[in-house]
Formats: sequence, structure tokens, C-alpha cells
Amino acid sequence: MTQKAEALNLLEQALRDLDSPKSSVFSSVQKLSRAAVLVDNLDIQIWCQIQFGDQKYVGEIQKLLATATKSDYLNDEVKQQEIDKDIRRLEKLGLKRGLHLDTEELTLKNHVAGGGFLSVGFIEERYSDLARTKIGNDGTYYKTPLYNHLSYVRRKTHEFASELYNKLRFSGTVSSSFDVLKTVVDDKLLDLNPLLAEQLMIAFRSVSASNAEEWSQALTSCRRLLEGLADELYPANQASFKGRTLGQGQYVNRLWAFMDSAIESESNRDLAKTHVDFLGAWLEKTNKITNKGVHADVEQVEAVKAVFHTYLVIADLLEYMGASHKITTCLDVNMATIDELEALLDVSRNTAKEIIKARVQHGSLDKNSLSKVKGVGAKTMLKAIEIFNL
Repeated sequence: MTQKAEALNLLEQALRDLDSPKSSVFSSVQKLSRAAVLVDNLDIQIWCQIQFGDQKYVGEIQKLLATATKSDYLNDEVKQQEIDKDIRRLEKLGLKRGLHLDTEELTLKNHVAGGGFLSVGFIEERYSDLARTKIGNDGTYYKTPLYNHLSYVRRKTHEFASELYNKLRFSGTVSSSFDVLKTVVDDKLLDLNPLLAEQLMIAFRSVSASNAEEWSQALTSCRRLLEGLADELYPANQASFKGRTLGQGQYVNRLWAFMDSAIESESNRDLAKTHVDFLGAWLEKTNKITNKGVHADVEQVEAVKAVFHTYLVIADLLEYMGASHKITTCLDVNMATIDELEALLDVSRNTAKEIIKARVQHGSLDKNSLSKVKGVGAKTMLKAIEIFNL
């Protein structure tokens, strides 16, 4: 069994267990931790170690909480400086704000009656003992705070396990050959039309989501992407081509006409045109379903197939596309085109592409996430902060 398969198996077990209120939270966290180790997900590993009471992390978090709750500082500014110092120390250990330093979690763990920073295994045992003996507390630990703490850990474990499971199954580990194709298509389409490239990358990300509405949105994105390509390559007109009308709504016909005129090899031309016909008909049929709101009829595998087929069709088209550069005025890093990023930040084309890829991956960029993009150094960050008001 491969590491990916073993991790998926552990996550499936954990998710099944977590759906049962009588299952062990400690056991589920253990399975999540082992899966995270197998796929080298450090963020989840650290979160699990905190739930196990690992002093490497717990001791430092307790120092932060002690600083935050002390009242003998000269003024608030001095206190904030000490808090920032503690947080920087935690960040060096790999902890992140909002993930490991989540307000809800820190509030729960700062409550001794709910088990504090002790192992979730001990907390589970203590709660079971109190529930079994039908007493509210033992003088130190109280049943309700223990229950609230366990409920939080159960919920977060389920969130992390679901997210990691979907990532492994559909996106983060989609392997070898398709990864090569996707990288090439994304890069070339970014050169041609960055907006269309973002639509395609967002569609790819959406098929790994856990709900049918996002799958149907991925299908809709694929159709709109093909319409956009048709507008780029063969604008609508009132003429007809080999019996096919070329109006605004006939985007498949316009792509077909483009390929007929651009591809010299008859066999390659016929193959590419057939592929576009097939994908267009399939997307139109699925679009009728989604317009009726019957999201249950849109299966995830259908959305995945549509996105993969779209990549294949665009790979065919890219060989015959010319570059098109359209620059607009924009001072928002999350709206800037690839040309604007390249020109305003004075970076290479490849770095501008990496910024857009990161923007799609994270949903939006801020100062912290932009600074982690490959090729973005201190000099570029200074420009970005000034130009985009980060």
C-alpha cells in the first residue's frame, strides 16, 4: 500500500469514527496524526501534537497565555510587545495564527476545569469517569467544560480529516502526467488571457470540494471558459461556416471554425474538432441540469471529468493560439492582471504567474501569503506594499 493510500484509509476510518458520538476522540486524532505524517502535512501534525499535550508546543503556548492574562504591566503597549514576542517564538516552532493559535481553542485550553492543555486522551477518560459515576466534578475537572473541550476537538479533527482527505483524493496528489499537462496549460493560458487561466484553475480547485454546488460551479466555469476562448480566438459574427452559425451563443461552432482554419493537419484538425464537439455537448447538457438546481444529479466524478477534458481541449488549442496582452488600471493585488503584476512589481513573467497561482490557491492574497510566493523577495514586497497598499 502506498503512503497516499494508507493515509486515505486512516482518514476514512477517522471520519467514520467521528460520525459516531460514542467513538474515541483520542483514537481519531491519532489516525489524523499518522495520516498527516505519511503525507508530510506539518500544520496538522503540530495541531495533533498540541491535542496530545506535547510540551514542546504546549509549554510555549502557556507562556503566551500567561503574558496575555497578566495585569502588572506598566501600560498596554509594553504588554502587547511581550505578547508579540511570545507569538514570534511560537511561529519559529511552526505554529500559525488562526490555525494553532485559534481564539476558541486557546479559550478552551486556558480553562483548567475542561482539562486545559492535557492530552485529549486523559480528558476523554476523565469525562467518561464523571459521566459513569454521575457526578458533576471531582474538585478539579468538571463534566460540562470537559464535554465542551472534547466536542471542539472532535469537530476540528473532522474538519482537518475532511480537508486532507479531499486534498489527497483529488488535488494535492493528482500525479505525474496530468500534473505536467496542467502546469503547461496554466502557464500558457496565463500568457494568453490571465482571467481565463484563473477561471480554469478555480474550476480545478472546486472539484475537490465536498459539496455538489461547487461541483456544478466547476462545470459552469468550464463552459464559460470555452465561451471566453471562443471570444478570444474567433469572435461572433453573422456569417456561417460549413453549415454552422457563428453567433454569440454558438461558442463550440466558433472554436470549431478556428481549428478548421488554424490546424493544417486534417487528422489533427478532425480529432480536435470532435473533442470540442463532445465537450461542448456534454457541458450544455449538464448546464441544463444545474440551471434547474438539481445539484444532487451532478456527481463529483462528472465534474472532475469535465475539468480534465477541458484541460485536454485547451492543450489542443494552445498550440495554435497567439499571445494577447490586455492591461487595465488596477491597484488591488487580488484583481491585478499578469501584465500589471509583472510591470508594477518589476518581476519576471514566471514570478507573476506564481503570484496568480498562489492567489487562486488561497482565494486571495495578503502581505503574509504574498511574501511566501516563490520569487517574491524583500525588494518586491516593499513595492507591493506601496503599490497595492497591503
